[in-house]
Amino acid sequence: MTPQIVVAGAVIADSAAGRTVLIAQRRRPPELAGRWELPGGKVMPGESEPAAVIRELGEELGLDPDAITVGPRLGADVELSPEMTLRAYLVRLARGEPRPHDHQALRWVAAGQLETVDWVPADRAWLPELTQALG
Repeated sequence: MTPQIVVAGAVIADSAAGRTVLIAQRRRPPELAGRWELPGGKVMPGESEPAAVIRELGEELGLDPDAITVGPRLGADVELSPEMTLRAYLVRLARGEPRPHDHQALRWVAAGQLETVDWVPADRAWLPELTQALG
């Protein structure tokens, strides 16, 4: 059986403070509530992974799909279970202000702050690659 693919988007932005990544604070499930992640969700049947990233960021963050550009993969696959695999992609946002439709809060963090974040366990796997992308 092919595992269900779940995608996450590492939305990278350049600001006066330097390069930052958008992280989202989970509302649920209870064991992950309050912890931080890269936003995303499940790939639907017949949908490409980049299309799923665009759809999920549109739904979860209220972003215009035309403003989202999905770049290369970030890091390696993370096995959530034998039935589910998590993949991250680097993302650029041309315009728009993300809003936490599906999350408690959103935050932009720089490379030096990544280790201080209370990450969901799966997303911790990408910290070296995120640090490099923000470098």
